[in-house]
Order: sequence, then C-alpha cells, then structure tokens
Amino acid sequence: MNIRMLSLLYFLTILPGVVAQERTHLIIPEDYASMATATQCALSPDGQFLAYAEARWQISSDDRKSDLWVVGTSPGSKPIRLTSDRANDRDVKWSADGQNLYFLGNRKREGEKKAPYDGTTQVWCLPRVGGELFAVTRVEGGVTGYDLARTVGQLFYSVDSSDTEQDDFSKMRSSHSKLNYGHGKRTISELWKIDLATWRAEKVLDQKRYLREFAVTNDGKQIGLLTAYDDTVIKSEGESRLDIWENGKVTTPNTDPYRAQAASPHAWLEGLAWSADGNKIAFNAIFDAYPAEIVLGVRSESGWNISLMERPGEIHVHGYGSPLKWHSSGQLFFVAEKHGKSFVTSAEPAVLKNVSTLSPPDRMVYSFDTDDAGKIGAFIMGQSNQFGDIYVAEYRQNAEFRKLVELNPQTKNWKFPLVKHITWKAPDGTEVGGVLEMPVGAEPGTKLPLVVAMHGGPTTSSKAGLEFDPHNGKLYFSAKGYAVLLPNYRGSTGYGDKFVTQLIAKENEIEVNDIIAGVEQLVRDGVVDPNRVAVMGWSNGGYLTNCFITRNNLPFKLKAASSGAGILDTIMEWGINDEPAYPRVLKKGLPWEVPQTYHSSSPTYGLGRISTPTIIHVGGNDVRCPPEHSRMLYRAMREYVKVPAELIVYPNEPHGLSKYSHRLAKMQWDLAWFEKYLK
Repeated sequence: MNIRMLSLLYFLTILPGVVAQERTHLIIPEDYASMATATQCALSPDGQFLAYAEARWQISSDDRKSDLWVVGTSPGSKPIRLTSDRANDRDVKWSADGQNLYFLGNRKREGEKKAPYDGTTQVWCLPRVGGELFAVTRVEGGVTGYDLARTVGQLFYSVDSSDTEQDDFSKMRSSHSKLNYGHGKRTISELWKIDLATWRAEKVLDQKRYLREFAVTNDGKQIGLLTAYDDTVIKSEGESRLDIWENGKVTTPNTDPYRAQAASPHAWLEGLAWSADGNKIAFNAIFDAYPAEIVLGVRSESGWNISLMERPGEIHVHGYGSPLKWHSSGQLFFVAEKHGKSFVTSAEPAVLKNVSTLSPPDRMVYSFDTDDAGKIGAFIMGQSNQFGDIYVAEYRQNAEFRKLVELNPQTKNWKFPLVKHITWKAPDGTEVGGVLEMPVGAEPGTKLPLVVAMHGGPTTSSKAGLEFDPHNGKLYFSAKGYAVLLPNYRGSTGYGDKFVTQLIAKENEIEVNDIIAGVEQLVRDGVVDPNRVAVMGWSNGGYLTNCFITRNNLPFKLKAASSGAGILDTIMEWGINDEPAYPRVLKKGLPWEVPQTYHSSSPTYGLGRISTPTIIHVGGNDVRCPPEHSRMLYRAMREYVKVPAELIVYPNEPHGLSKYSHRLAKMQWDLAWFEKYLK
C-alpha cells in the first residue's frame, strides 16, 4: 500500500442504511439523560476487535460514568458489554496477543473497605471474551496513570505523594499544621513497574517531580515523561517539560522549541506517543491565544532533536485530549480542524510535508485509533445530522467507512435542526465563520428569535456537528423554535493562524464586532428578527455575554442573556483563577504593565449600561472562572442598576457542570428565562 494514497479517502462515503424512521419527537431537555457517548476506542493489535468506553447518565446517582464494551470489526458483529458496575472504566489498552484488556476503573466491592476496592483508581484486567475481572494494582490511595510495555509483559503505573518544601518557616508551618498555607507542600509522583508474569513490583523512578503523563515503548526500554515541579496549573502550563527515561537515567531534551522559541512559553503538554521503533516521540503543545502545535522528538547519535512539526497554516491541530498515533509507515496521525469540521490527518514528520486527510472532511471526528499494522482505523465520528457513532475503515483507496456501533438508536425519531456552517464579513473585511442551527419546520421568510451561543476557550471553535450541549445551548434551543448562531469569532481555531492571534490585546473589541456582523448578516438575509436577539455562553462564552450586556448602541435589540461561568473583571481573573497565564498571554503583559488593556477588556466598567435581563450560572467550586465574577455581576444588576437578574450557584461544581440534575436545571432555567424575555 502506498500511504500517500490515503489522501483519496476523503471521497469515502458512509454505507447506506435502512429507510429512515419518521421523525415525530420534539427534543426536550429531559432527553439529555438518554444520551450515550463513546469516550475512547481502542483497536486490538490485529485489528479484529474494538474495545470502547461508553458513558451513560444515571438519574438515581446523578452522574455519568463509563463501562467497557467490545465488538468485532467484521461485518455483522454485535457489541458485547464487559463491565456494568459503573466504575467509570476508561483508558483501555490491549495485551500483545489481543486476549486481555487493561483499563483504569474506580470500583467498590461490597464488604471491602481497603484498596483496591475502596473506589480509588486502580488498573484492572479482563479477558476479551469476558470472565473474571481482577485488579492488577492494589495501591492505597490509587494510581494516577498507567501504560503497557506490551512485547515484554510489563505494566507501568504512577502514584502521587507529597513533599515538604524546606525554608526558614518550615517548622512554623509544621507546628501550626491545621492551617492552610499558600505553599510549603507540593504533590509529586513515583513511577512503578509490575512484571505481569511474576507479579513483582518495583519502583522505577522518583525524581521529586509531578508526573502529568507518561508513555512507554513496547519493549519497556524507554519512557517519555511530561513532568512539572508540582500539580498546579501555573507550573504545568509554563514550566512542564519532556523528560526521557532510559537505562535507569533521566535526560531532559531541549525545551526551547516548545517554550522559549514558541509563540508563547505557556503551553499545556499532553498526548505522548512513541513510534514503533522507539526512535521518535510526539506530543501536543496547546496554547492560549495561539494555534496548538505538535512537538517532535527524533533520536540521533548526539541525543534527542526536538522541533515543532511543520503544518499548513490553515490546518489546526485539535489538541485538548486529541490523540496522536504513529502509523507503521512512519507517518503521524492526528485530529485537525478547519472551518467548523474536525478530521483525522496524517503527516510525514521526517520530511515535514505530504499532509493527507484520512476521514471524510464533512464529518466531526472526536477520537480514533489504528491497529498495529496500520491497515484499519476506528473513528468516533458524527456529522451535521447524526450524533457521534463508531466507524471502521481500511486504509486503502475507495474503502468505505462502515458504522460499527450505533450509540443512540433512541434518537431515530427525534426531530433534528438543520445544522450548517456559514460565513460572513467582519467590519474589517475578514471572513468569519460559524454554525447555524435552524429549527425543524421553520417556514421560509419567517423571522425567528435568535440565540447567539458563544463557545469558550477562546482558542477553540464550535463544530458543525449534531451535539446536545447544556453549557452552550446546542440542540435544545433550536428544538423550541429559536435560530441559534454559534459564531467562531476572531481567536477561534480552524480559520488560519492569523485569525487566531488577531484576538490578542483586542478582547471585548474585535471578536464582539465579528459576532455583531454575523447577527447583522442573518438580519439582512431575513432569517432573524432584529428585535428578538439573546446571547449566551459558558466560560469565555460567558465572558462574551458579559461584554455584550455592558455595551450600548447595538444594531439589534438584546432582549435576554445567559452568562455561564463568565469573567467580569480581567484583573481579578489574573489574580484569583488557577490559570494566570491565560489573561497574561491574551493581554500581552501583566496588569501593571498594560493596565489599559485590562481595563478595556473588562466588562466591569460598563455595568451601569446593562439593561438586558440576565440569568447567571456558575459552579460553586469553579477555580477557572471563580464565582466572585458572577456574584459581582449579580450585585450590580440586582442592587444598583435594577435590571432583572437571577444568580444560580451550583453547589460543589467545578468549571463544568458534572451532575445531570445541574445540567438539566441549567437547560430548563435558560429556556424559561428566554421564553419570558425573548420569545
């Protein structure tokens, strides 16, 4: 097979199915509880079987957890459920012979109160054909990660411990140990190895650093380590690095390409992947305000050569949990995005060229895997009129993508909106894109109320796929008769590098004008009513909501808003959130260096202009966009400017809502608020 022929695969089509069932069900928020999501897929070494983790909601426990399934890749194979005790099984890997599955899980066994059955994270093993489930690790407090050296039958795992920093006040902290301190203790990690034949465990590494992620070569002779001083975000996003363990020694290859010489020194590092021969390693460097990059390490006689992989400027690496996979040909596979789509792409790192598309470009790929020989691929993939399902395809010309698992058959009679990618011109002439959801049965010429749902990040994008998103309004607003615009404003990925970086030092200006222009275009097209417009979003989308409601002289009537986990004051955000590099990078400096930029980007100073009824959502334990922002907004609206406002603080929730009851409440509250003030 000529691997370069893979570029032809974008002509592949999904197998035709049976005649579509009549769609009679109008989607309601409660339908969200029925949704299943494949969080990962893993092909067996020979490609004959696929294991996947499937997450489902359980109303009685108010949470979503994943169980393990397996299915043959040959036509007609039926999925078999391997686990059902809701232990949140995940990170599944195959043994070398394809007979056993290893995975992380959090199980409790009745009558067992000690590890490994106390609900902590342990590595578990289960035969592919089913059978006795057993714990491979039995570590008090649980493990934090694992990997397999498959060809030599070894399993490596990491555990966390603590270290006390020594300084002039160490004894004082120790003598008043019940108090909380800003520093003095840090979380670090150890790395252990189990021989799967003798079950003997031994410590491999204890370098007094925190291990964010690691990957082992198949022969167990090398380990790639992404380490930081401790487990805090401020250290991980700006000071973490690649270390390589070999023959009992740890070396640190040159960090300059992804730190000192990169667009920003504050990258998240994740997604380690070794080539089959152990001579190459790759990982993602994910930035705020700049496109994500793939970092390549290539072994040479003098050591490891580190560089950023060259890519076309219009192709963006998806990042944030996106897997990397080396093909047997030497190509590197990754998820890329462009114009509201995400797809699997390959590149030849050795020559830094020959980028090929491996999945249909009109689909949205969420995850993927390949077999060891590189003959078959598995894809968790959706499209504009279909939720994500699992597909397989051979890597050859004119192969077809065959649906292997249908995750949500209950949706066959659901009425779906029309979802499409659209473009418009910004005031400076730049072409801006976004996703438009139109309600089913909308009559041509009818001017609809519009909900502008703005994505977070900001260095990400809204995709033109069918998604049920309680945080961002997707699906449940269009089901109620609203048009929904999800703008990919300046700073979003998938529209070229310049498009991403133009947001820097121009927040609350350039991206807001981009979004306004999109609304005006829909008004000119006769799609929406300019007197019935609402804005909403979560995280950076909540921040943009706050930017909109504190503006005046908008060219349309802003009737309602939903601010989710939104930033109100950017100086406060730098000072109290867990990720201080985010505001620093986007403002090009610290508050005392560029005070005017912080001032102009903060909605705080426009609070007196608010006239839009606004519902405010935030997690009680949110450290990314802390509740103080939302409380300040609510105080200003409720006590001073006297505009209708509702503050909802979700107890114990982090930056994203994790409980089903909270997600349902948010959807129902948003709909009720907009029904009163917008429709």
